[in-house]
Amino acid sequence: MSTPPSRFPHLRQDFAASLVVFLVALPLCVGVAVASGVPAELGLVTGIVGGLVTGMLPGSSLQVSGPAAGLTVLVFEAVDTYGLPALGVIVLATGVLQLVMGALRLGRWFRAMSLSVIEGMLAGIGLVLIAGQLYAAAGLEAPDSGLGKVVGLPGAAVDALGSTEALASAGVAAGTVAVMVLWRRMPRPAGAVPGALTAVLLATAVTLAFGMPVATVEVRGLFDSVQPPGADAFGALAGIGFLGTILAFALISSAESLFSAAAVDRLHTGPPTRYNRELMAQGAGNTVCGLLGALPMTAVIVRSSANVRAGARTKASRVLHGVWLLLFAALLPSALALIPLPALAGILIHAGWKLIPFRGLGALWRAHRGEALVLVVTAVSIVTVNMFEGVLIGLALSVAKTAWEASHSRVEVRDEGAGPVRVYLSGNATFLRLPRILDVLESLPRDRPVELDLTGLHHLDHACRTALGHWAERHGATGTPPVKLTDGTPDEGSTAVTVP
Repeated sequence: MSTPPSRFPHLRQDFAASLVVFLVALPLCVGVAVASGVPAELGLVTGIVGGLVTGMLPGSSLQVSGPAAGLTVLVFEAVDTYGLPALGVIVLATGVLQLVMGALRLGRWFRAMSLSVIEGMLAGIGLVLIAGQLYAAAGLEAPDSGLGKVVGLPGAAVDALGSTEALASAGVAAGTVAVMVLWRRMPRPAGAVPGALTAVLLATAVTLAFGMPVATVEVRGLFDSVQPPGADAFGALAGIGFLGTILAFALISSAESLFSAAAVDRLHTGPPTRYNRELMAQGAGNTVCGLLGALPMTAVIVRSSANVRAGARTKASRVLHGVWLLLFAALLPSALALIPLPALAGILIHAGWKLIPFRGLGALWRAHRGEALVLVVTAVSIVTVNMFEGVLIGLALSVAKTAWEASHSRVEVRDEGAGPVRVYLSGNATFLRLPRILDVLESLPRDRPVELDLTGLHHLDHACRTALGHWAERHGATGTPPVKLTDGTPDEGSTAVTVP
């Protein structure tokens, strides 16, 4: 007699993976909340919603959602500008907008966003995050603007060197970073424990054992921290700046989530992401987070990759990780009060460093300098201006670069004095280059046959195709043989006329 199939055939693998993801997510949820200027418990709330709500919805089966370091800078600016009560409205509106975009099947369009702009965005976030957390590491107050944070670092270093408490705090942060970097080299079974959790536990133990004068997480309680937005908070929706902030949240969180989904799909052989449904799942999660006044959520590549590597097979692993976060928040909230703030700063400094593609930038510069320039300009713009405008600058530069490359063409003319004049057109022939292309063609001798080779073209738009046809008709109307298309290749000795 055969055994009936189990309803949860992969429960053991998913259960083990959920514990790993929980241990990875716990310190990050708390750290992102503290760095965003909101109560630590709100980070846990977003992680819980990411597991229990978004985790149960279709889209990407193994991707894990929660508060992300990539939105820390944007959240901090929003809370600083509009206040904590308005955060719920922003996140709620972000979720609704994502639901609408998913229903309109716009999910796949986010994959068309320039990779250089996305990496530049993450690099800019990483730079601002690192700069801001260096102040937190020493227990100092950071300037408000990203540029102010960077410019003020030398003065902050001088202040820290003159304070015993600041040096002790910075030492805890530096030790946290060192543990996270070195822990990856640890053999199993110790190496199986997430480095961030290990670093926080060690930092907590050291500060307690030696009575170090460092600040710890302020605990308000889960229910006291959850504050649904009141009716007054919705009045801010009348402001243009407020609406721009919502748009920034929606676009950046959606792009980061779907970019993460594409990366996670490359890590496993299971069902691929359904992007429109994943966008709606993120929207549903952010809608719930907004109603609870919590942080916005995105899919997080660190947690998602940990989920895959831990052997997760179905979405049960990410749902269970939300259960563990809920149990921790409900049963052990006082444990948060023992965590040193400089340890969380160290975790976010490490996270910010990983957002900057140092190795990839060098390779990109050697292969595609234009894309590298877009990446750098986007990152610098985010640091010097702000997140939303920095991304817009990067997108504008990317579009301009694409338009330039799409219209770059070259005309080579070879005239040996006898026989036909051979013309070789290569690159991308668009209406932007049409005037100069026609200038070259119309300067050819009218009493000589012409062979026109278009095989080197990557693109020929309608305007150019029509204009070339009209030119060929006019050239042949004088009694010379019709213009012929050839497959010839220019040989040595040809003279080149470049169409700028």
